[in-house]
Formats: sequence, C-alpha cells, structure tokens
Amino acid sequence: MNRIIPVASGKGGVGKSFITVNLGVSLAGMGKTVILVDLDLGASNLHTLLGIKNNSPGIGSYLNKQADNLESLIIPTAIDRLFFLPGDGLYTTAVQQHYFQKMKIIKELPKLVADYILLDLGAGTNHNIVDYFIPFPQGIIVTIPETTAILNAYSFLKSALARSIYRHFPPRSAERDMIQNFFKQRLEGSGNSLFSLADQLSSIDVKHGQTVRKMIETFYPGVIINMGRSVGDRDLGKNLRIISRKNLGISLQYLGYLEWMPEVSRSITRRSPYCLDHKDQLSSALEGICRRIDKIVPEKSIPLYEGDEDLDTLSWTGSAI
Repeated sequence: MNRIIPVASGKGGVGKSFITVNLGVSLAGMGKTVILVDLDLGASNLHTLLGIKNNSPGIGSYLNKQADNLESLIIPTAIDRLFFLPGDGLYTTAVQQHYFQKMKIIKELPKLVADYILLDLGAGTNHNIVDYFIPFPQGIIVTIPETTAILNAYSFLKSALARSIYRHFPPRSAERDMIQNFFKQRLEGSGNSLFSLADQLSSIDVKHGQTVRKMIETFYPGVIINMGRSVGDRDLGKNLRIISRKNLGISLQYLGYLEWMPEVSRSITRRSPYCLDHKDQLSSALEGICRRIDKIVPEKSIPLYEGDEDLDTLSWTGSAI
C-alpha cells in the first residue's frame, strides 16, 4: 500500500520544492520506491530541481484528456527507485481546475504503484492547494523562522481543517451553515477550539460531533522548519505545535529543523538534488526526517462529501488570525 504525502506551505519562498525533492532522494536511498508528483500547476518547477527537461506530458495532459491515467505519465529519473510525474509542461492552463477535476486526480493517485508518493503543492491557501492536502491527513507543512511564515503556516492548517470539516457535510445543509458561521468568528483568543464546533454540531446530531472530533484527532500533519540560522529558531516549530493544539485541537508533529546552507542555492543552480552531492548536517537532517516519516502509522481519513457544486467559490476558510 502506498503512502501519499502532500507537501505544502503557507507562503512561497520557504524551500518546499527543494525539501520535497530531497525527501524523495533520501527515501529512495533507504530502498523505498518513490514517485514525486508536481501538483504546483501553473508554476511547475520540480523538474528543474531534478535536472529533467520540461518537455514531457504530465498532469496537464491528463486534465486535457490527452492521457487515460496518471500511471502512463510517470517517467524515471537518474536516481534508482525515484520516479517523476510532471505537472503542466505542455498545458499551462492546467492551473485553472474545477472541483471535479481535482477529485479525478485525487482518485487516481492511490492507484500509482510506489511505497511513497510525495505531492509538491503550490504555496498559499487557495482551494486548488488545500483540496489536495486534506484527503491525506499526514501531510507536511514547510515554513521558515519568520513571523509571517509561521502565521501563514498556521492559517494553512486552519483553512485545511475548516474545509475538510465543511466538505464532510452535504451542500445547503444546516451543518454547513453552522460551520460557516463558526469560522466567520475569530477563533484565536476566544477560548474556543474546533472541539467547540464539534459540540455545536452535536446539537443537530450527536454523531456529527463525534465525527468532527475524529477528524480533528486523525488530522496529524508534520511541520518542517527550514532555513534556520539560530538556536532560537528551533523553538518556533514547538511554538506552532502549541498554538495549533490550543486553537485547533490538532497534534502537529515537529518533523525536523533544517539549517540554512549557502550550498543549497548552488545545488539548485546545478539542477542536482542536494542529497546526491552532499553528506553533511543538512543531508543528515533530511534523512532523519525520512526515518521519522517512515515510522508513522498512517491514519485512515474520514470520507468527504463528493457531490459539491459550491466549493470552488467558498471564500471564508482563509479567515485571518
């Protein structure tokens, strides 16, 4: 059975794609079969970090009905056991996805044959990113030790949970109205958490409250702090865990801390994965993260309501903190 791990970030420029590629290289070095999937449609660049030309059909071709399935679009890399599924190389319009196109891709991903499938998502909290994160409750959020980046990472987690809970209930239902009203209010500093929403939903049906509590408890993403420059930067991952636990009720796992290294930019320029050419503190930290990921026992996610016509225009899940 494959493990699907989406990798996201609350903002751009935090090294998300760099980390995705090098986690894939490290996992392949551990003897795992890995597929890297470029789902940053509209800004696909994973091929650059792998040293692969952007001339192969990919997910854009699948969305434009030029390929029958995703499996047929996978290409090998120069690294044993590491494979690549390109993004929108031949179809730059793939960034314009509607809800049912996303569901089509999400249903295809589990059919891919690999130990690990790493999804490189875009940055931010728009629907085309969050919808690829929430079906897989043990994704990774990448951030850097800056206040805005930490707050954006928290906002991403909040938006992902809000949309996940909302999507569990059918359109135009009383439950969705209640969820919308809950997230229109400021959660931080109110003394409430998402468990308060579960209690409110229990007033409609006790099972609703139980389900939402289960969704919160099984949402177990990990965080990686990248580009650290001081000892104090290490604590930011712990702080994000505390805030997420207090306000959202989730158990965020601190997967690792990566120090800033000047050689990283040079490896990107050379179009060669960092872990292939370096054996140092950074590559060791990335390998340590892979070992922690490999020890995690995946939780089974709770099914989401699929027949949605209003999710592409839903705008309240990105509420400010």
